[in-house]
Amino acid sequence: MFGLNKKDAGLLIVVAILALAAPFILNPFPEGSAMAQFNAGYPDLMQRLVIFGIFAIGFNILFGLTGYLSFGHAAFLGVGSYAAIWMMKLLTMNVIPAIVVSIIIAGLFSLLVGFISLRRSGIYFSILTLAFAQMSYALAYSVLTPITGGETGLQPKYTDPRVLDKALEAGQQPRANLFGLEMNQGFQLEMGNWVFTFNAGYYIAAVVMLVAFYLSIRIFRSPFGMMLRAVKSNQQRMNYTGLNSKPYTLAAFVISGMYAGLAGGLLVAMDTQVGAERMFWTASGEVVLMTILGGAGTLIGPVLGAGFIKYMENIVSKINKSVLEQWFAFMPDGIEDVLVAIIYPFVGKGWHLTLGLLFMLVVIFLPGGLVEGGQRIGKMFRRRDANANSIEADAAEQRKPAAE
Repeated sequence: MFGLNKKDAGLLIVVAILALAAPFILNPFPEGSAMAQFNAGYPDLMQRLVIFGIFAIGFNILFGLTGYLSFGHAAFLGVGSYAAIWMMKLLTMNVIPAIVVSIIIAGLFSLLVGFISLRRSGIYFSILTLAFAQMSYALAYSVLTPITGGETGLQPKYTDPRVLDKALEAGQQPRANLFGLEMNQGFQLEMGNWVFTFNAGYYIAAVVMLVAFYLSIRIFRSPFGMMLRAVKSNQQRMNYTGLNSKPYTLAAFVISGMYAGLAGGLLVAMDTQVGAERMFWTASGEVVLMTILGGAGTLIGPVLGAGFIKYMENIVSKINKSVLEQWFAFMPDGIEDVLVAIIYPFVGKGWHLTLGLLFMLVVIFLPGGLVEGGQRIGKMFRRRDANANSIEADAAEQRKPAAE
C-alpha cells in the first residue's frame, strides 16, 4: 500500500481513523451535556492538535533519528507563519500559496541555521539553535517590526493588495479559504441530545497531517533514514568508515525545518493572525516535550505526545473550582471540600504541574514514552493469551491417556 509494508500501512490506517474520529472521541463537553459551557474553543483545539502533530513529526526526524536535540525549532514555525501571512496580504487568501511559500522559506532559513549549528554537536548544537531562535524572536520584536508587526503582530486587512483576489469593500474581513471553502466554516452533527461542532479547517489540516505522517514513514524506512540512525548510533565510527555524515544531518535538519514551516503555515490558515511569540523558546521546549512524551524515534509517538499535551493545555486548564464542585456535588459537604482542595492545584492555572508530574513519571518508568506503555500493555495481553493456550494444551495432553 503506497510503498509501505503491511505493518506501516496498518499504522497509517490507524492514524487516519483516529484523525477522523478524534472530534467524537476527544470532545469532553458536547453541546447538550451538563458541562457544555466549559467547551469554548473546542474546534480550535482539534486544529492545533493535528498542526502541532505535524510540528512534532518533523522534529522527530531530526531528534529521533539523528539524536541532535534542537532548542530552536520554534524559529522555523514563526518564519513559516510570517511567510504565509505575507502571501495572504500580497497574493491571495487561498491557503495553498501561503502553505507552499511557508515550507520553502522555512526550508531556506533552516538551511542557513543548520549549516552553522551543525558544525558542533551535543549541548553546543542545542545552545546554537536556541541562540538563533531567540535572535529571531528579538529581531521580530524590534528591528524587523515593519515586516513582522512587532508586538501587535500581523493580520490580513481589506486594504491589502492581494493581486489574485477581488478587492474587498471597506470593513469587510478577509477570510482564509481553500478555493472558496472557508477554513473556519463550521458544521454540526447531532447525536441524540448531544451536538458535536466541527469546522472544515480541522479536516483539511488532518489530511495534511496524514500526508506528513506518510512521508515520515518513508523517510524512516529509506536508506537515508538508515544513515541517520547510524549517525545517532555512533557518528565517529561512521566517519572512520569514510562516510561524511554532515550532508545527512543537514538534510535531516532542513526537512525538519520544512515540517515546522508547514505547521506555521497551517496555523495561519486556521487563525490569520501572527505574532513573534511563536518564536519564543517555550514553543521550542514544547515540541521537545511532545516528542519525548510520545516516544522519540518512533513513528506515532510524536503525534500522541502532541495530542496529549495540547489536550491537557486546552481541557485541563479549563477545569476550575466551580467545575470540580459540580463534579463532587453528590458527596457530603466535608468530603467535597477536601477533594476540591486536593485536586484544584493540579487543574486550571495549575495544569502545568500535572503535565510536569506526568512527564516525570513517563521519563522514569517509560523511557520510550507513551508508545512503550502501549507496547507493554500489548505484551501483557499476548503473554496472558500464551499462558492460556499453554494451559489448554497441557490439559489436552493429560486427557489423552484417559481417552486411550
